[in-house]
Amino acid sequence: MSDPAAPDAAHYHAVRARTEALCRPLAIEDYGVQPMVDASPPKWHLAHTTWFFETFLLQPFAPGYRCYHSAFEHLFNSYYNGVGTPFPRPKRGALSRPTVEEVFAYRAHVDAAMRALLHREDAQVQSRIALGCQHEQQHQELIVTDVKANLGANPLKPAYRDAYAEDASLPVALAFHDVAGGIEEIGASGGFCFDNELPRHRLWLEDFAIANRLVTNAEYAEFIADGGYEKPALWLADGWAWRTRRAALAPMYWRREDGGWLEYRLDGESEPLDLAPVTHVSYFEADAFARWAGARLPTEAEWEVAAAAHPRAGVSARDALHPRAAVDNDLGQLFGDCWQWTSSAYGPYPGYRTLPGALGEYNGKFMSGQQVLRGGSCATPPGHARSSYRNFFYPKNRWQFTGIRLAKSVAA
Repeated sequence: MSDPAAPDAAHYHAVRARTEALCRPLAIEDYGVQPMVDASPPKWHLAHTTWFFETFLLQPFAPGYRCYHSAFEHLFNSYYNGVGTPFPRPKRGALSRPTVEEVFAYRAHVDAAMRALLHREDAQVQSRIALGCQHEQQHQELIVTDVKANLGANPLKPAYRDAYAEDASLPVALAFHDVAGGIEEIGASGGFCFDNELPRHRLWLEDFAIANRLVTNAEYAEFIADGGYEKPALWLADGWAWRTRRAALAPMYWRREDGGWLEYRLDGESEPLDLAPVTHVSYFEADAFARWAGARLPTEAEWEVAAAAHPRAGVSARDALHPRAAVDNDLGQLFGDCWQWTSSAYGPYPGYRTLPGALGEYNGKFMSGQQVLRGGSCATPPGHARSSYRNFFYPKNRWQFTGIRLAKSVAA
């Protein structure tokens, strides 16, 4: 009889291998650079994801396990105050030691110790392994975005890879699909999910319309050319203050040259592709563009209801039978291009409960001052995104692959 835990073991090793594969194009000098406070060095991501398995699985569930290095508990703790005092985030790039070689040795040490746990028939252990793998996939996305921040800040504008699936285009006319309102359900309904996707619950939606695709570079360039960054009436008060303080005139990674625009992408710098979705925009920019376009940003509930009606969204059978399944189902670019800003503040669902212990710090304590994003980006690992996934960032953040999907209210 086959071991029922074997698929989990294979998944664990595949996730760990993919993290290291993402770092393969890097030069050794790239591993320790931290270009901005939000972006961590690749070396730190490699160590932190390993620290997670060591801290939350090996230490409590593997008697006799010996930590690789006692100081790593401090150095590679991100924000879990219940575990200990984290090393300051802004100083992660100041750590020349441990070396990259030692970090990879640390990963091998923890992977070897994890082998016994991967096959243990213990629900709590298996649940934490699943969480650890999902956590590492989140950091795989961060490795890509943080490497882009590092290389994009370099005047040489070096390429991370010769080709990278960052510029998928959908050359169709922008259209809005009407969705009838009513009592709906949102939230995770099966399979793995993070605690902030629960509980599944009912809510009321008014009639709305949602765009069939993301906003393109060409459309955003029209906003710029029309003076969108110089018109206070288009901006939220905090957004206008942010724009003024930063002297922002375009998305991150865009710069003027010879009267035109250049955009840094993971394959180097060139002119923005007209039909590619605009990305690396803040919530403030997305909101201002939507107002300029005579539209608005969708709420996260509107986005999820529309996505659950889409046959390619990977929803469960329960969602496939949802009343919204009869709505127009030709929405494009829901997953795999850009995270899409919503107008919803990041907060708890009705009846939300954090995980017990230090893992309760994973999502719940960040439910203040941030906006929800939905979908997934070109940097999101395959199979990681789902229609109930709630990403969240501060309104000013734009180093992630963040884009815009428009929505409109529909008169009753």
